[in-house]
Amino acid sequence: MKRALDPKAESDWAGFHPLSINDGGNADERRLAVSTRALAKRYLSGEMGRALQKTSVELPGELYLEMPSKNRLYAEAVRLIAEHAPLRVLPEELLAGAATLEEATGHSVPILGCSSVSHTTIGFEHALAVGYNGLKAEIEARLALGGLDADGVDLLQSMLTCIESAGIWKRRYVHELEALGCTDVLDAIQNVPENPPSNFREALQSLWLLWDFQRLCGNWSGIGRFDKMLGTFLKKDLQEKRITLDQARELIAHFWIKGCEWTTATGCGSGDAQRYQNIVLAGVDEAGNEVANEVTDLVFDVVEELHISDFPIAVRISSKTDDRLIRRIARIQRLGGGIVAIYNEDRIIPSLVKFGYPLEEARDFANDGCWEVLIPGKSCFGYMPFDLLYLLQETLRLNSDDGVPPCFESFDALYNDFKNRLAVFLTRLVNEKAIGSAVPTVLIDLLVEGCIEKGRSYYNLGPKYTASSPHAGGLPDVANSLLAIRSLVYEERKFTLAELVDILRADWKDHEVTRRSLRDKMEFYGNDSEAADTMLQRVFNDYTDLAAKAPKRNGILFPAGISTFGRESDAYLAGRKATAAGSKKGDILALNFSPSPGTDRKGPTAVIKSHCSVDFSKLPCGTALELKMVPSTLKGEGGLAALAGLMKTFVKLGGIFMQIDVVDAAMLRDAQAHPEKYPNFAVRISGWSARFATLSHQWQEMVITRSEQRV
Repeated sequence: MKRALDPKAESDWAGFHPLSINDGGNADERRLAVSTRALAKRYLSGEMGRALQKTSVELPGELYLEMPSKNRLYAEAVRLIAEHAPLRVLPEELLAGAATLEEATGHSVPILGCSSVSHTTIGFEHALAVGYNGLKAEIEARLALGGLDADGVDLLQSMLTCIESAGIWKRRYVHELEALGCTDVLDAIQNVPENPPSNFREALQSLWLLWDFQRLCGNWSGIGRFDKMLGTFLKKDLQEKRITLDQARELIAHFWIKGCEWTTATGCGSGDAQRYQNIVLAGVDEAGNEVANEVTDLVFDVVEELHISDFPIAVRISSKTDDRLIRRIARIQRLGGGIVAIYNEDRIIPSLVKFGYPLEEARDFANDGCWEVLIPGKSCFGYMPFDLLYLLQETLRLNSDDGVPPCFESFDALYNDFKNRLAVFLTRLVNEKAIGSAVPTVLIDLLVEGCIEKGRSYYNLGPKYTASSPHAGGLPDVANSLLAIRSLVYEERKFTLAELVDILRADWKDHEVTRRSLRDKMEFYGNDSEAADTMLQRVFNDYTDLAAKAPKRNGILFPAGISTFGRESDAYLAGRKATAAGSKKGDILALNFSPSPGTDRKGPTAVIKSHCSVDFSKLPCGTALELKMVPSTLKGEGGLAALAGLMKTFVKLGGIFMQIDVVDAAMLRDAQAHPEKYPNFAVRISGWSARFATLSHQWQEMVITRSEQRV
């Protein structure tokens, strides 16, 4: 059964709307075939996700009589997955391969049952260039070179088993495609991923198989620089007239649709799309040349029309980025759904070089499948989140129920106690970081530079870089609280420190007038206020300066970051007390490095100026600014220009990462009350997008309570 690549053969929209409230594109810009849009509807409805199956096989008991290593057990589990995982081949699909095992969606290696790997982007670019056969040759050459210990030899031999298993999985699909007569897909899959692709269609199919086999086996890796990996293939095919842009767009659309294979239309907590499968577009390559190409534009076409959020996109822009690309980003942002965010490579690349990465590698930065910055294909990444606000509560003795009041004669004495507690905490955090893990990672090791050469695994200093990033949460709320304490206690002397702490312990009971007056009159972070921003800079500088004193220890890098990743609505919430800035216990406070909800009242430009008032060259792992824009203020050419202007301002002022959600609170409340009306309505959470209906109530409240900005 041959599937033609002709989107113009079927031009009817056929009633498919990915969103109940937004059709994802203007009527004259619907370019994809009806069958493609119908396929997207099936995936987004959760049909494929609900068809996932539990593993039906287990490791044979006699294997354990040989006392196998953890790496061999892992490799044998991968072999069984390849041999027995259910296949899914739909005649209308243009790509083959599916991650069909339910256990993999739970961050677990099927059959083996151990934890899998996420928060990473592994070396798909290198694997695409050399194929599995090239990787096999690298492993065999390293084994022949000698000098490895027994564990190293065992790891590399287990890698060879994983390569064989990937071949088994691919051949099963070849046989199925032959049986169904899917000749176009069969032609594209025959050569790859064992060998380097010879054209764009093979390259796209190879990338899908490389990524999806990792996913089938439980690993959640970001994909990385999609247009950089595929652009040269498409350009060559276009020049030689082997493919049209319309045909290439259809293929990319099917890649995006298949990325929804775990969608179930149900979820909990942070939503059903948090699989760290991010895409990075545009920016410069290792030589400093611009990457944006035909693939970049086609990806924008697809997400604009289908509005699929399962591959969150981060576009790398700079002061040199042409207006056409920035306006294209703004046009998609205006559709809502938080699909496209931006990185400022003018800030990030120099920061990575300052931290110690070579310029060529810094230019190739991507993310860990969320937004934290790393070098793809060369890094083992992890982060260590902690709540700065909890440390300030320790200084104020809010975490103690012994009734002993804090006593600091000056604001500087109070601040120094907080700073010392932070120093003690960071010292322990760095020194207690252990290397080594009982969790095998053979399939990941195969695609991370350094693991083959060293004969060492992902969690055992095998990668070229191992990074464990301290991530401070609550920094804006600490700065706001300190500003209020200095004003109320040490400048205006409305309360003694002991009196203020008693008020906070009582959650502002009997002091509601004072609390509201404080919230109304004081300008906190996010309002371009010199006093608030200066306090923020003080906390930021002390945190980053302390972190910079231990940039590397015992082979581990410690690049500082700032984040909450939703912990402000769950993990941190229970331990947080009322704050001197007027929040009450249970209030959802600042997300990542964004203003606390309701405290930013002067518009998005003021927020960006406050956010960028710190020296982000001191934050090599990065942070995020989130803006929620009211849709009604972004209509027409003026709204498009405003969004483009915000991005340019962010770059000019030296920000790192910014995501804009265009959605109003009234619609969110309606979606919360009537989820059946908005089954595929997506919002940006942090580094990922999630369907709003699949978020827990607390996470929904976090999104709803973000300040609404108007331009």
